[in-house]
Amino acid sequence: MSMNNITIRPAYLSDAEKLLNIYSPYVLHTAITFNLTPPSPDEFRAKMEQTMQNYPYLVAEQNGEIVGYSYASLFVGRDAYNHSAEMSIYLDKSHTHCGTGRLLYENMEKILLSQNVFNLYACVAAPIVEDEYLTNNSIDFHLHMGYSLIGTFTRCGRKFDRWYNMVWLEKILASPQTPEAFIPYANLY
Repeated sequence: MSMNNITIRPAYLSDAEKLLNIYSPYVLHTAITFNLTPPSPDEFRAKMEQTMQNYPYLVAEQNGEIVGYSYASLFVGRDAYNHSAEMSIYLDKSHTHCGTGRLLYENMEKILLSQNVFNLYACVAAPIVEDEYLTNNSIDFHLHMGYSLIGTFTRCGRKFDRWYNMVWLEKILASPQTPEAFIPYANLY
């Protein structure tokens, strides 16, 4: 897939249904997410709204159609981790391995640095043995983007009557020289 006409823009709550249409096949047909059922449109929209208060939520469009999205969220759920964020990305199946994910993550990193977020983490499902539900593609993507593998949780997720591992990956964007305050995303603009 060509990278022509790919535009990265902030997500809007009105995008929720289209984003859920990208996410739901991952829930139903893969072990990439350990969710077993897709969220309702209202649940998905509420999570977007909550996320967008503090962190960027971006979509990739090609010719006016949303083909992927990425967002950051609070790492571990404690305020002392404000200078760290957990990354998530989902692409329409027709837009994998073509650079759309790279564009989303590169834009996310610029925004997160402007918020004084210096450490990025990704929690990624990992196959014990690759199968039709899960390969190492997500891990390989993050490694290609400069993340390092920092930990493995063994057989912690069960989906499709199979056990899967979960790994954590880390990318250090910068080393802060002085303590800078975290700037919530809603306050950037």
